Order: sequence, then C-alpha cells, then structure tokens
Amino acid sequence: MIIPELQIGNISAKIPIVQGGMGVRVSLASLASAVANQGGIGTISSIGLGDIEGSAEVCERTSLEGLVNEIRKARSMTDGHIAVNFMGVLTNIDVLIKASVHEGIRMIVFGAGLPTRLPALVPDPDVSLVPIVSSARVAELILRTWDRRYERITDGFILEGPLAGGHLGFSPEQLEHPEDYSLEILLPEVLEVIKPYEDKYGKKIPVITGGGIYTGKDIARMLSLGASGVQMGTRFVCTEECDVSQQFKQAYLDAGEEDIVIIKSPVGMPGRAIYNSFLKDLEIKGKLKISCPYRCLTVCKVETARYCIALALLNSYFGDVDNGLIFCGQNAHRIDRITTVKDLIQELLSELESA
Repeated sequence: MIIPELQIGNISAKIPIVQGGMGVRVSLASLASAVANQGGIGTISSIGLGDIEGSAEVCERTSLEGLVNEIRKARSMTDGHIAVNFMGVLTNIDVLIKASVHEGIRMIVFGAGLPTRLPALVPDPDVSLVPIVSSARVAELILRTWDRRYERITDGFILEGPLAGGHLGFSPEQLEHPEDYSLEILLPEVLEVIKPYEDKYGKKIPVITGGGIYTGKDIARMLSLGASGVQMGTRFVCTEECDVSQQFKQAYLDAGEEDIVIIKSPVGMPGRAIYNSFLKDLEIKGKLKISCPYRCLTVCKVETARYCIALALLNSYFGDVDNGLIFCGQNAHRIDRITTVKDLIQELLSELESA
C-alpha cells in the first residue's frame, strides 16, 4: 500500500503517526525531534517542566523557561514537525501556549479540559489547534462552540480510546467495560458529527486515533475505518531517545498484563499506570504527606489529595520508581526491548505495508 501522509491544517507529515505527548518529562525534545526526523509529528509535553521545590512564582517561571528550552532544543535537532501538548488544568496554560506559538510551534494539542478559549488565545490560522476528545459528544460540543463564538473549527481531533495511558477521559465505570467504548465504536461516531462542519467550512477535519495502537496492523485498521492517522505514546517510551530514566523503562520491560491498573489521580480523573511499590505503599498508608506551595493544577485539591502527582511522576523520571508513579498504555506489557525511534518506525511502517 502507499503510506498516506497526514495533513493537519498547514502541516503535512510524511507518515500518519503522531507521537503522543507524555508527562512528566517523558516526551521532551530528544524524543519529539527523533520522531519528526522520521517523518512523523513529534510532541513535547509541557507538563512538569518547572522547579517544584520552589515557590509558585518559581515553579511558573521555570516551567516557562523549561518549555522554551525544550522547543529550542528540538528545533536545533530537526526540521520536521513538532507539536506541544497542554493540559487544560494547568494554572499557567495561557502563558505556556502563547510562548510556544511565539517560539514557532505550529501545532497545539489540548487535553484534560474543554478548549473553549483556545481560538482566542491562538488567533493565528497558521497554527493548527487539535483538541483531544474521548467521545463524539465532546467533539461536537467543541465544534459548535468554536463555530458560534469564533467562526472557526478545529484543525483536527485526537480521539483517545479507553486503552490509552495516563489520564483518561472516561469514568471508572466505563473503563470496566472498555469494549463498549473501543475506537472501532467511537471513530465512526466522531466522523459522523464532524461531517456537517467539514461541509460548512469546506475543509477536512482529520481524526487521529490513540489508545491501544501497538502495531502497523493496528494503524492499518484505523486508517481503513476512516482515521487520518494514529497517536502512539507507550511504544516510544522504551526507545533510546526517550529521556526518562533506565529504571522507568525497565518497569515497562518487567510489567506483566496483570500489573497494568486503573488508578484515581489527584487531578480527579482515572489514569492507567503500572502497579508498583509506590501504589502498594499508598494502599497501606492511604495518604502521603503533601506540602504544596505552587498549585500547578487548578483541579488539584491539596487538602484531600492522597499524594502529589507531579512529585510522583518526577520521581519515576529521575529513576526513583519505588517512590514514583509510572503511567502507561494498556499494551505496555508487550514491550520486550529497548530500540531506537528509527527502527521502531521502520518496523511499524513495514507492518503497515504488509497489513
């Protein structure tokens, strides 16, 4: 088969693969640029780049400096396409988004919240705005709101299914029956609700599916169902270019299918992670001591939170996995080796062609 390019607004990627934005500090310049160099779209996560040992002012200032540094580093390593991923619940999200656009980023990915103000923050039509959704209902709500308020529509959607890693846009009850919310069910529904807006504005709204995409055969299946591309995060963690600690990667290599669990995050959303010593200790202790001067997330209730998710994720990034949270997708247990981004993408494309 001829491998299709992925067109998102004015961005045209040679291969239909978007590397998912993974925080905290999992997908930085090294990984994103490596994916971009292979023809995909690399994504820098804006989450947790600040100094969380200081005050709120220090945390916000250093998170901005950290993001700008990662964008500039990525730009020095590739001429390919780089996106930046944002969580809508970040306290300083407006500043981070504007800085990214100022640094030349041409694709903004927005999750963990409704991007009702995003077109006002980024009025430049040359910057592609791509919300993450988990249902046709949310996709239609965003399109209707943007159409009415801004006379604009999204440049694409990332549709994340229930098998994705990290924070999930599904209720705990829905996650008990993931087969009822599979991408095969969700994708046709999203394609149906976006059609009237595509017709009205005379342009295609590409849908990129993510969550449980593991092989080139999976990519082929999504493309055959009408997706324009796929988002993959978990498979890129165990690459040489991913900046996380070796201990973090080893946790993926050691995980069995039974070790991948759904947790309740302090963010207020369910999440998928590897069941490790940190989560075991948390079950026994019930709640860890938290001292939070920086309030990095608007939805985090420090008084009732069982642990600091920023610190837990940073611990794993640095290698202290026994005191850290390790997010992953449902298929993390299938990974059995460390590879390079180049070899991984070549493997995926070979499987896609043969599929």
